[in-house]
Amino acid sequence: MDLTQWCLWETIPLQTLLPSSCLLTFIIILLGLVLIVKHQLYPTRNLNLPPGPSKLPIIGNLHQLGEMPHLSLFRLSQKFGPIIYLQLGEVPVMVVSSARTAKEVLKTHDLAFASRPQLFSAKHLFYNCTNIVFSPYGAYWRHIRKIAVLELLSAKRVQSYSFVREEEVARLVHRVASSYPSTTNLSKMLGLYANDVVCRVALGRGFSQGGEYDKYGFQKMLLEYQELLGGFSLGDFFPSMEWMHTITGLKSRLRRTFRRFDQFFNEVIEDHLSKHSSSRSRKEEHKDFVGILLDMQKNSDDLDTPLTLDNIKAIILDMFAAGTDTTFITLDWGMTELVMNPRVMEKAQAEIRSIVGDRRSVSEDDLPQMHYLKAVIKEIFRLHPPVPVLVPRESMELVTIDGYDIPKKTRIFVNAWAVGRDPESWENPEVFEPERFMGTSIDFKGQDFQLIPFGAGRRGCPAITFGAASIELAMAQLLHSFDWELPPGIEAKDLDMTEVFGISMHRICDLIVVAKPRFV
Repeated sequence: MDLTQWCLWETIPLQTLLPSSCLLTFIIILLGLVLIVKHQLYPTRNLNLPPGPSKLPIIGNLHQLGEMPHLSLFRLSQKFGPIIYLQLGEVPVMVVSSARTAKEVLKTHDLAFASRPQLFSAKHLFYNCTNIVFSPYGAYWRHIRKIAVLELLSAKRVQSYSFVREEEVARLVHRVASSYPSTTNLSKMLGLYANDVVCRVALGRGFSQGGEYDKYGFQKMLLEYQELLGGFSLGDFFPSMEWMHTITGLKSRLRRTFRRFDQFFNEVIEDHLSKHSSSRSRKEEHKDFVGILLDMQKNSDDLDTPLTLDNIKAIILDMFAAGTDTTFITLDWGMTELVMNPRVMEKAQAEIRSIVGDRRSVSEDDLPQMHYLKAVIKEIFRLHPPVPVLVPRESMELVTIDGYDIPKKTRIFVNAWAVGRDPESWENPEVFEPERFMGTSIDFKGQDFQLIPFGAGRRGCPAITFGAASIELAMAQLLHSFDWELPPGIEAKDLDMTEVFGISMHRICDLIVVAKPRFV
């Protein structure tokens, strides 16, 4: 899960700020002095760097990213090749945009690229980067990764939560059915589904009933999380100038968002601790993530890396925010593509209905037989990876790829969006065509580098199995239970497909549809 909104001063595109102002001129002069001093202290070695565009003084190639970095980086790769070198402010950056070069980063040299840059926003939101996604490579990260893989997200644990997925899918179907014959804001309902599945599994209960979803402001919290997480923010490319975040207002926004998440997780943890005696009587396999982590903390005093409450909150924020967003975005883009491609929808529905028959509910035991549905989901991941530019990595040593030198402390961007459209890997890459996956073993679980929506290698997302289960069951049930069409007078060409670039990438407009129930 392996990023975010490109805006200078966190809210305004770079090109709108280039006109002169006293403050901007002052900052540019300071930046120039800093870069000159750094260059004198650390002269450039005689390295064979990858190709890339020419750069401007001080800002380097920042002006070439634009508001949608995955698109800008894709266009640069078309001109300079699948591995390019950029200077973004003070930070050297390598961008890879093909399956072959992604494999070099994520497999061949996985260990050398296994660390993370310490992004300003991540440090403030994730308790000094003590979560799984942003923690630097080392003993602590290995410890919490092991917890995630063996305790929280193992295949057995994911299977144990099947009752949660089935109950939440049934609730989703009820919400959609109750809106007929009026239109349905499917995006909103998919968001509630994704949030409740993750909340019940991670926190112990859902929050969509009784207005709690709105009371806690989950939607606003998640949007703020997406916007604030660093990666393409100006200050992250001038780490020696962190004071800039105070001027831009980013620091105050981070503090407000952090306090909201922290207060919420404190309430959840206090609730678990107050019910500790009763929670011990619950079946072990049905424990939520907070309960599991609290039990591990209680028994971790003798370990070299014991868990603190802040560590637990950082890990839970990973699960809560990333888990909700990934599931929602994939389902939302998926249903959008299906209503725009009725041939594909009808083929998927025919398969599902032939397997499920007259039963109203799809069982998770039915899913392994739904080969075309799985192809549809792979095609969604190919065209719409939830994280278009994977969470940046940072090289820990000098590495050579394709004869090019990648210096230590270089930031690595893997453009998963571009990899999914690489014509060397895909025929007609812009066409939504699930048939391309029929009869092939290509999957999205980190072994096939032409399809890497969740990354791969050591820093690949550990929640792939959990996310896939939540997506497959919901999509199968929606296609089984309803016949879908756009509202009267609306055609596929009328849909606004504009993307919002953040840590994850969703459509800017909600999907409004008519859902006709098959079962009355």
